[in-house]
Amino acid sequence: MKFFVSPFNKKVKLKFPDRIIIYDTTLRDGEQTPGVCLNLNEKLEISKKLDELGVDQIEVGFPVVSEKEKESVKTIANEGLNAEILALSRAKKEDIDTAVSCDVDGVIIFLATSDLHLKYKLHMTQQQILDMCLDSIEYAKDHGIFVAFSAEDATRTNLSFLKNVYKKAEEYGANRVHIADTVGAIHPQAMFFLVKNIRDEINIDIGLHCHNDFGLALANSISGLLAGGNAVSTTVNGIGERAGNTPLEELIMALKILYGIDLKLNIEVLYELSEIVEKYTSVKKAVNKPIVGKNVFRHESGIHVDAVIEEPLTYEPFLPELVGRKRKIILGKHSGSRAIKAKLDEYGIKVTKDELCKIVEKVKEKREEGVYITDDVFCKIVKEVKKEND
Repeated sequence: MKFFVSPFNKKVKLKFPDRIIIYDTTLRDGEQTPGVCLNLNEKLEISKKLDELGVDQIEVGFPVVSEKEKESVKTIANEGLNAEILALSRAKKEDIDTAVSCDVDGVIIFLATSDLHLKYKLHMTQQQILDMCLDSIEYAKDHGIFVAFSAEDATRTNLSFLKNVYKKAEEYGANRVHIADTVGAIHPQAMFFLVKNIRDEINIDIGLHCHNDFGLALANSISGLLAGGNAVSTTVNGIGERAGNTPLEELIMALKILYGIDLKLNIEVLYELSEIVEKYTSVKKAVNKPIVGKNVFRHESGIHVDAVIEEPLTYEPFLPELVGRKRKIILGKHSGSRAIKAKLDEYGIKVTKDELCKIVEKVKEKREEGVYITDDVFCKIVKEVKKEND
């Protein structure tokens, strides 16, 4: 294991919870990405890979949605995975009954709490919402399962009302409450304030379900952990509704490398997991996607390549092998002789100093003509140069 972090990181004292729970929702919120629909076999394979990674809980679906969804949830719940299997449920007995019939370990009951949602979506009063919430928690707990209550649009909810809902949820037996930043509308400082206020009121676990509408889901999740939260909702590759959710791979590696928080996960499978989810969802990752993007461990600039060959950590925050990846040197207009030499060594090709200089020159020329320097193109250039010198 090899990585190097800023010495300034060690100067800042931060208080994280003793245990951080990852409850991944790729198969539920991730599947709510427009255009995504996973079949049973695909969900099962993703579940097994998440379990191989070692996440604590997997939210595998919303069983009341359809018979096929119910079948998927039940199949995964009976697969014998180490992770706890959770299902989503509205604050309705029929939803809870359906989830329980699928043999899940627990349910996440959700209900909106903001004035905006109460007025325009639910057409209900705060008292009606509170009663509905508590009735559903009590009903679910009577079945002897894990129960989390998720306040939808919590970050735009009146704080006094939100604290009261969570306190009552704890009294009625909820194992965990979730702060859902449903439209990604909070910033890290506000999240810290909110979670700290909630933590002062309750003793049960606090989960953070963050959306990425402003690119702050990861930062908000970490801020929430520092304020007293101890569970985070994630999705592989950060997929999900609109701009997506807190990316699983980014959270794990940021905690590990930047904050020194090792969740004891099998991180070597992160890239394989990412590729599987990309394949089955057809949601393409950006090439510069942190941790799992195509370009993260690819180098072209001559200055960078020279340094990386000497010591990878000069231009990489950690070795790619940690997450199941490999480094790749890309040839192009910025390539220098050392990068070309490294490529030649890969093929076991010996050249003279003069030939090396000519190969570098031709690689630059070809790329500036709009030709990508694939392995085939490179080998062709080498043959041409060697032929000219015969």
